[in-house]
Amino acid sequence: MKLHWLMGPAICVASLVACAPVGPDFVRPNSPVLKQWIEVNSPNANASGLTSRSAPVVKWWETFNDPTLNKLIAQAYSQNLSLQVAGARVLQARAQLGIAFGELYPQSQAIGGSLQQRRISENLGPISDIRRIIPLDTEFSTSQVGFDAQWELDVWGAQRRGVQAARSNLALQVANYDDALVTLTGDVAAIYINIRSLQEAQQVARENIKLQQEALDLTELRFNNGVTTELDVQESTALLNNTQALVPELESDLQQAKNTLAVLLGTTPSNMSGMLGGSGRIPTARSNVAVGVPAELLRRRPDVRAAELAAATQSAEVGIAMADLYPQFILSGAVGLQASGGRDLFSSGSGTGLANAGVVWNVLNYGRIKNNVRAQDAAYQALIANYQNTVLTAYSEVESAMVAYSEARKQVAFYQRSVEASRRAAEIAVDQYRDGIASYSRILNTQTALLRSQANLIEARQQVSTNLVSIYKGLGGGWQIRQNQEFLPETVLAEMAYRTDWGDLLENTPTRASLN
Repeated sequence: MKLHWLMGPAICVASLVACAPVGPDFVRPNSPVLKQWIEVNSPNANASGLTSRSAPVVKWWETFNDPTLNKLIAQAYSQNLSLQVAGARVLQARAQLGIAFGELYPQSQAIGGSLQQRRISENLGPISDIRRIIPLDTEFSTSQVGFDAQWELDVWGAQRRGVQAARSNLALQVANYDDALVTLTGDVAAIYINIRSLQEAQQVARENIKLQQEALDLTELRFNNGVTTELDVQESTALLNNTQALVPELESDLQQAKNTLAVLLGTTPSNMSGMLGGSGRIPTARSNVAVGVPAELLRRRPDVRAAELAAATQSAEVGIAMADLYPQFILSGAVGLQASGGRDLFSSGSGTGLANAGVVWNVLNYGRIKNNVRAQDAAYQALIANYQNTVLTAYSEVESAMVAYSEARKQVAFYQRSVEASRRAAEIAVDQYRDGIASYSRILNTQTALLRSQANLIEARQQVSTNLVSIYKGLGGGWQIRQNQEFLPETVLAEMAYRTDWGDLLENTPTRASLN
């Protein structure tokens, strides 16, 4: 993307009237446009459960109808510390915008005063010669107070570009906060789904342990009665112990998942068991999922907005760098009172003043300045490419999540039938073995197949819900819950307001009383 440099005529310099800022005016970069989702418009669209007829819901986690999940999302929003880091950066950017606005006015403004007492040596050659002719006081005092100011005129728009950069950076930090919130809600939901799937797997393991223990008891009974050989007992014992070995592994994975969730919630792992309970079901959402149209994605996804705003911020930096190529026009002045001694300082004749207009042109550093402009331009071009890549990545993530969700739904249907058939086969095998018309290998095979089918079904159901979370996350859902809210919790804002005078930069400025 080429940059068009905006230069005003030289006559505006002579009249000290600000020209249009030098440098490029930012325009959203071109990006690929996706007209429709592949999976939504496929021949099997009805079976996919996806529709573009309506926009995605904002609080998408509520579609799972799981009160525990809703509570976890709310706690993560209010307590997650990584989100608070992003919120603090928003407040920092607000303050930096105020600094940029201040650069539009006299950059140096100071009130000062001094009182000096001096004594001149009587043995200096000129002084001693004069004192022989004229009495001269070699001790005297001076006092002064005054106001000094210096203003670099924004002829080339460097300060205005600085305001543009600071304003874009503020919007960028808000977009980064929103992106962190989207990631947070998605991660909480995905880990919660994983926890519930592990709890279901534990329950399935216990059920199979009970079933396999009954089979082992049967083989031992038949062996003791001389009906079968020890081989059946040992095979049954091996199968039972293999299944029992799954429980410690599942328990370890479950606790690790709880620990990860605790970090996202801003709490300690010891609180998780009380919040989650000892068992639960994998949350499932409604059958039809609204995904909207691809054009909405560029407005909904915070990371796409952030990539655009990062380019806008850098565009202003190019203009700031270009302003160094031109002369700087500086006005400075001072007014005050000055007198010998302190008694006459505030009399009418003690006034003093200075006015100065100057030009500074860094003509001998053009190589450094031009290369700085080129460096800023290259950084700008890189951010344009990053924006375009972010858009492509967003499309890809949503499409991938959609196809994974659709195919996982199909797997669930197959595995449900497989579990039903495996359970019935295991029952038949036990009956036939008890009646002596089938070998124990039939029980071994059917019970192994039953455990595998049940594990596959749990994993498929988990993938359906997890991929649905990925769809909503890819569509940029969830950040809207922070609208009309400040970017930090009230307790944190109260602490900041108590520690530092934030003025009106905090939208809901707490009082000191709120700390008590």
